[in-house]
Amino acid sequence: MSDAPSPEQLVAGLVKLLTVEQDEPMRFTGRPQKGGIGRVFGGQVIAQALQAAQATVGDGKQAHSLHAYFLRGGKEGPPIHYEVAADFDGRSFANRRVVASQVEEDGTSRPILNLTASFQLPEAGLEHDDYVMPDVPLPEELRSDMELRREHADQAGITGTAREIMLRPRPIEMRTTDKLHWMNSEPKPPRAHSWFKAAAPLPDDPALHRAIIAYASDFTLLGTSALPHGLSWMRGELLGASLDHAIWFHSPGDRPARADEWLLYATDAPWSGGGRGFNRGRIFNRAGELVASVAQEGMIRKRAQAAQR
Repeated sequence: MSDAPSPEQLVAGLVKLLTVEQDEPMRFTGRPQKGGIGRVFGGQVIAQALQAAQATVGDGKQAHSLHAYFLRGGKEGPPIHYEVAADFDGRSFANRRVVASQVEEDGTSRPILNLTASFQLPEAGLEHDDYVMPDVPLPEELRSDMELRREHADQAGITGTAREIMLRPRPIEMRTTDKLHWMNSEPKPPRAHSWFKAAAPLPDDPALHRAIIAYASDFTLLGTSALPHGLSWMRGELLGASLDHAIWFHSPGDRPARADEWLLYATDAPWSGGGRGFNRGRIFNRAGELVASVAQEGMIRKRAQAAQR
């Protein structure tokens, strides 16, 4: 389509989305997704909360981990407010606690996410890396996620709003090496591998790159729990929601990972039960270095038995 946004416009929109506005020294506001429908993407809330926390930490300290709990689903449209507490400021480490909230129609402010982030002043130390990057096809050898989505939408006869949401242009380009849960109904082992990167170059701001990696880390993760069961959210067979999300940022070779270079996201789900699924992720750069680790537990229920969370 001639009016489709360019990759540069999409990425500029993502940068704007993740640039929180400072209202007071420890209070920030996050913009809503332009044209957003329904529930706010969890990766957006995590990334905005991280950006709010990062804006309050000086002395060259960098985020090395975050732990977040989703309390309620955020609604698209209203802005999200972030209140930061400086729980600790040491010589090497610092800690920030963030509460994300939205004001509802009755004027009540309700929290939707709690996040704690830890920061460290970069230093030399003992190094080892016991993970080996999976041997998978390179991104240049794979079809784009959007091409696969369009093909699936055509084959499944998906129309209307559902098709519009499925095929909405995205600022994160993804290329998967596997058939994800929405592609077919054949049960498979709970492991998936996808390459991702920003669709256009980003500014040289390590804090922004960490935020975008945090944003993208919520893609495909919970879906890994669905793979052994042959069920899919897109086919209306499941209800799900992220419950918590943790990220550890690594800096191999003293070079922070760039979100505008291809990164491999290897996910697995070692357990599901009791209406929950546990998922892990490892993010590698093209050199095979581990640049981030992720863990998430989410609610995952068959739609027929789904109840209020």
